[in-house]
Amino acid sequence: MTKPLNVALIGYGFAGKTFHAPLIATTLGLKLAVVASRDASKVHADFPDARVIDDPLQAIADPGVDLVVIASPNDSHAPLARAALEAGKHVVVDKPFTLTLDEARALVALARERGRKLSVFQNRRWDSDFLAVKQAIDDGLIGEVVHLETHFDRFRPEVRDRWRERNVPGGGIWFDLGPHLIDQTLQLLGLPHRVNADFATQRDGGRTLDWAHVVLDYGQARAILHAGMLVAGGSARFTVHGTRGSLVKRDLDPQESQLLRGMRPGDPGWGEDDDPLLLFDGSGDAPKQLPVPSGDQRRYYEGVRDAILHDTDAPVTPAQALATVAVLEAALRSARDGAAVDLPLTEAERADWR
Repeated sequence: MTKPLNVALIGYGFAGKTFHAPLIATTLGLKLAVVASRDASKVHADFPDARVIDDPLQAIADPGVDLVVIASPNDSHAPLARAALEAGKHVVVDKPFTLTLDEARALVALARERGRKLSVFQNRRWDSDFLAVKQAIDDGLIGEVVHLETHFDRFRPEVRDRWRERNVPGGGIWFDLGPHLIDQTLQLLGLPHRVNADFATQRDGGRTLDWAHVVLDYGQARAILHAGMLVAGGSARFTVHGTRGSLVKRDLDPQESQLLRGMRPGDPGWGEDDDPLLLFDGSGDAPKQLPVPSGDQRRYYEGVRDAILHDTDAPVTPAQALATVAVLEAALRSARDGAAVDLPLTEAERADWR
């Protein structure tokens, strides 16, 4: 392989430290060269050879950097991505891609103008639960999908003092977990016709949205996207009903919990999921237990590497990133107005989505 691509990681908070840094560092052909952080000791405890710069714009401008990965607070994604593209860098943005559709469109146009790769970090396309459900649907095991339900539920009754749980632009559960739910659903079912959403703040002392329930209209089919912070148990990660049967995947992919325990990507057992996919055939018999493939979120960064080196499409294209923001924005408008909203994409954007 050619000389590794030098990566500048902007931000070393939860997303940067837990996900991006270990995935980048264990992807062949990428080098975590620069980290923008105000806490050099925190970075060097994990990556002693990385150069730490406290100014993100200075890190972006570093002439030795090939790829900029933006893992800073959500409201900084668009301006930092713009700065990186204007500096001639390839760019990965942590989800959400942007906070508005106008910002997303402007970044996509700029990346096209500058001839740079632009992608959003939809790492959960390489989760074991999603891979298992997608394979079963693609294999026709349940026929035509008529109902998809996907949950990101947690039990966190105490409100924490961090920007994700404050009433700030890009805060709240919909901007945090909604992009994963949307992207996976679009990969399974395509673009919806309409979006209907309801949001709430349920926890005592909550300062922003911590409950989200969004229905995507696909004509005959419906998709339910749900996330809550007061769910101690009982909800499946995926429930899918089709014309020939049903699928249930109970547990979440293990990679996040493995990373939080200090496991490195590629270690023995990495991404292995022993919770089976349940297939119901409508006979009333016990469900068939299907093995689940191992997840490996490094495949996202392998795809980014290959897109840069071989001038191919990124694993999550700008058009796909834009479509996810369109659903995010439509849901906010639906909840505000109390009515279903058409997906706000042009015909050209719909055509580019695939």
